[in-house]
Amino acid sequence: MNYKKLQSKIKKHKKIITRVLLGVFLAFGAFGVFAWWQVYVPKSKSYTAAIVYAAQKGMGDEEIAKDLQDQGIIKSNLFFQIYVNLIGKHANLQAGSYKLSSSMSMAQIAKKLIAGDVIKDKLIILEGWDTQDIAKYLESKDIYSKADFFALTNSDFSEDFEILKDKPKNISLEGYIFPDTYQIALGENPEDFLKNTISNLDKKLTPELRNEIAAQHKSIFQIITMASIIEKEVKSIKDKKMVSGILWKRLAVGMPLQVDATINYITNKNDAGVAIKDTKINSPYNTYKYAGLPAGPISSPGMDSILAAIYPTKNDYWYWLSANGTGKTIFSKTLDQHNIARVKYLGS
Repeated sequence: MNYKKLQSKIKKHKKIITRVLLGVFLAFGAFGVFAWWQVYVPKSKSYTAAIVYAAQKGMGDEEIAKDLQDQGIIKSNLFFQIYVNLIGKHANLQAGSYKLSSSMSMAQIAKKLIAGDVIKDKLIILEGWDTQDIAKYLESKDIYSKADFFALTNSDFSEDFEILKDKPKNISLEGYIFPDTYQIALGENPEDFLKNTISNLDKKLTPELRNEIAAQHKSIFQIITMASIIEKEVKSIKDKKMVSGILWKRLAVGMPLQVDATINYITNKNDAGVAIKDTKINSPYNTYKYAGLPAGPISSPGMDSILAAIYPTKNDYWYWLSANGTGKTIFSKTLDQHNIARVKYLGS
């Protein structure tokens, strides 16, 4: 073969190969730019109000991608699937309700779904609330119905939490819903929320506290019950520990606790003083009629009340009252002194 012809053919092939490679490069480049546009450029160029998007439990990346496209949030369900698969997170998309907008990029949307950055409400459970108060509050926030949540507090979660092992089966979860600030996801299962509040209490009761309770030959149930009474009776940690000392002392000698808060729990009232007729109500929560602790807790005690129940202050007093309007607690050693204090501070 003529050398010049061979050189000509080689040059021709080189040109063809160069053009092919250039075409492939341009094609990949164009695809890359298109893919980048799909993933990082929002569907809407201008601001678009967010909508609530619900990713249902059991939905995979294909279903979520199609759903997002159908609702006009992303441009392409195919590129969404490609993207979450390329970053290795296709199996990490979490169920829940999200605030999403077509003015968000596909990458931003995927990041939210992967992180489980769901819509949350802030809930504040106050110290001293009972289960009815909590159920009413949750209904007022449009989270759960009062009746449904209240019914749920009769559930048995003793297999899930060690702190419930010594709670009688016929007693509700009153007292075990720890008062705190909670973040709750929109649509969160009420059982999950309830368990979260119990888990919070479970963590607060450290091994050191549990060992101290055991050393006193008391149960967690007894401590929570006592703490729930203290929570309703006095406010300051100093007074709580003093009242705790009085109540444990009364129990030790078989003296009725005679706590007004237990009567209010029965009658669903919030009276500073209780009617004599109410102290005669036949109820296992009536600490005027029956000696010993009430059948169970009467409120959700905070940590100060729990610590007061565990670490009472020993004292010589047997009685106390809260002075009207002052927040001051008056302690008395004898019934006569207590009755004089009642007339002086309560007018009765």
